[in-house]
Amino acid sequence: MCYHVINRGNGRVEVFRKGPDYAAFLKLLGDASERVPMRLLAYCLLPNHFHLVVWPHGDGDLGRWMQWLLTSHVRRYHRHYESSGHVWQGRFKAFPIEDDDHLLTVMRYVERNPVRAKAIPVRKAECWPWSSIGRTPTNVERPALDPGPVARPKDWLDWVNEPQTEVELEALRESISRDRPFGSESWQRRTAKDLGLEASLRPRGRPRKRT
Repeated sequence: MCYHVINRGNGRVEVFRKGPDYAAFLKLLGDASERVPMRLLAYCLLPNHFHLVVWPHGDGDLGRWMQWLLTSHVRRYHRHYESSGHVWQGRFKAFPIEDDDHLLTVMRYVERNPVRAKAIPVRKAECWPWSSIGRTPTNVERPALDPGPVARPKDWLDWVNEPQTEVELEALRESISRDRPFGSESWQRRTAKDLGLEASLRPRGRPRKRT
């Protein structure tokens, strides 16, 4: 199934400080897929975190792919900045996505991220060069994108640039904060049971005591 993958800089500090930092990570995305085949559907790199939408070929592929990607990036980071210690806040987070309109909602959320980010002064998603929809400089090696299991509509760019509803955003934020599969209720229940994520569907807080 498809996954929404996120990681943040340790202590939320900036990991991508300048253009070459972003470009190096994009190259590593392609290199990682040469070592562990992975279908990359969408991505967005921001100063202190990244979002990826991927479609693994088999069980265990996502973990192996991400391990190579992050290990290689940390080595490059420390070598370049002559630093040491943790670069990322820990293990990446990954959330299963139902392969229907829910997948398009996540991809739209990812590619629209720079428009929502207050620290980035862009009004259109395509103006941020470090995303799968952005106008990346011609001298930068972009990773290959897979069309995925759900076709994007022809007016995809216009759709990405339209604000998402609060209902959509709240559902996505709940998925991220609760490690919850993102999809229809019936699909969520089945997927949570299969992956041992039932706790992510329970209401927050302690259950009420019976009187």
